[in-house]
Amino acid sequence: LGSKCVELDAPDRLRILHDFFRAGEETDFHFDLSDTMRKGHDFKDYICPDTFEFEKDHFRMGKKFGRVIFLREYASYIKDSMVSELCDLNRNMMLSLDIIPIPTDEAVREVENRLLGVETNITNWQRRQNQSNNFSAVVPYDMEQQRKESKEYLDDLTTRDQRMMFAVLTMVHVADSKEQLDSDTETLLTNARKHLCQFSTLTFQQMDGLNTVLPFGLRKIDAIRTLTTESTAVFIPFRAQEISHSGGIYYGQNVISKNMIIANRKLLLNGNSFILGVSGSGKSFTAKREIVNQILSSDDDIILIDPEREYSSLVKAMGGEIIHISATSPNHINAMDMSKDYGDGANPVILKSEFVLSLCEQLIGGQNLGAKQKSLIDRCTASVYRKYLQSNYRDKLPTLQDFHAELLKQSESEAQEIALAIELFTSGSLNRLICYDILDLGKQLLPIGMLVVLDSILNRITQNRAKGKNTFIIIDEIYLLFQHEYSANFLFTLWKRVRKYGAFCTGITQNVDDLLQSHTARTMLANSEFIVMLNQASTDRMELAKLLNISDLQLSYITNVDAGNGLIKVGSSLVPFTDQFPHNTKLYRLMTTKPNEK
Repeated sequence: LGSKCVELDAPDRLRILHDFFRAGEETDFHFDLSDTMRKGHDFKDYICPDTFEFEKDHFRMGKKFGRVIFLREYASYIKDSMVSELCDLNRNMMLSLDIIPIPTDEAVREVENRLLGVETNITNWQRRQNQSNNFSAVVPYDMEQQRKESKEYLDDLTTRDQRMMFAVLTMVHVADSKEQLDSDTETLLTNARKHLCQFSTLTFQQMDGLNTVLPFGLRKIDAIRTLTTESTAVFIPFRAQEISHSGGIYYGQNVISKNMIIANRKLLLNGNSFILGVSGSGKSFTAKREIVNQILSSDDDIILIDPEREYSSLVKAMGGEIIHISATSPNHINAMDMSKDYGDGANPVILKSEFVLSLCEQLIGGQNLGAKQKSLIDRCTASVYRKYLQSNYRDKLPTLQDFHAELLKQSESEAQEIALAIELFTSGSLNRLICYDILDLGKQLLPIGMLVVLDSILNRITQNRAKGKNTFIIIDEIYLLFQHEYSANFLFTLWKRVRKYGAFCTGITQNVDDLLQSHTARTMLANSEFIVMLNQASTDRMELAKLLNISDLQLSYITNVDAGNGLIKVGSSLVPFTDQFPHNTKLYRLMTTKPNEK
């Protein structure tokens, strides 16, 4: 499950007790241990309730009523859902399980003695039957059952590596009135009876019961049951994973526990993310949901690469800026733009050279470049940036036209070929093609536009890091970038580097099977700590199950499900979620992509 225990310090432990003893005053807790000691005050005065009155079968705690119950009869088989069903009651309650492990040698000796006693009883019974001339009598059922259960218990201890445990299960619940308390008690007892267990109220032991159930580590009542390791494990309540990060945003509701999923990508090892699902499963809606929550809850920058013009209405409504870049647009992005921190402390020209290599690869038709061509591009890149670097990044930035002119100065025929291939994009009718709008550019030019946009985003991220700002980057139809070697490697580098810059990338795609054909994409997906999986095609499901180690039961949550339902992977946790957004809101109309709901 990926569960972990976290040690609490003194104020945290006191807060738990304060929230129980002073229900309704949870937000008032501001306990400073040093300040209390300096004043000579006792922390008990701050934590404990104003009054305590213990009756025969309940107690009063301030204005609240409480009751402690304990497990009296235990069924031979219990589902692990019992504890969660008991805790589903919407009241303040605590459930405590005190476990005393018994050394195996003592346990075996005890069970052997019990078995010897059972065998002795059976022998005595048979002797009495023989004396009555009844030589064919069958051993009574209860004796036979005792013999069978004792042998099974002995086998558990000796061959199945089970331990004998003594356990006390106690539970306290609190209500506003005595009538409500009685009703809640009956509900809890009924839930236990449904699992063939029997809870009882502690009579004249409410104070001892309360001290047992509260997290002091005390056991004041003797209601011990003998359990094996397996039987005890049923009472461990971690049957559902929860995601609840401090400072996080809402991503949906946990299908199993019905609790909210609150996640903060900034707290993960890396905050990079993928949103995966078939067409119509709610991918872009999930991305828009996250954009809205981030905008409203933080001052982080959010940069979108929108090839389908799906986000325009939402961005306008949120007061954002839309930049349209096409062959006829007045907007331009300088592909040669480079800030001082572009190389992350190393020579930025080296990284920029990698980018220009991938750009040229796209511009000459997606073909792999030869060694000579790579050397020429690297030489020309260093040359066009020399003056800019010598001026300590103050001189005029070089442009793609400058790079084209530098290629023409080279004597090699390969340089002339590269210059000729990119001439259309530097001085022809398509010199404004640095764009991310697939509708205006078409399939041929989209990879080039996205590559240049990614590079300009890298510049933006470095500027934001200097300001201490986080940046969220969302790339729709990301699979397009993995179809070419250099663009895939550039994206892979971006995926690895942006974490140090306080940035978080999100890739959105429906072609998971195609995506996983690329080793680079597969590595990026496996190393992403945050993955939202919506309804998946059958081939994609199998691939994801192998890559992310998803069980068959978990796969059912991404099989033929409605839009907005699926699995969310946050770190090592994998949680099924549902996100039903109210349809009668302006926000829904801005985010939906269904034509009939626009």
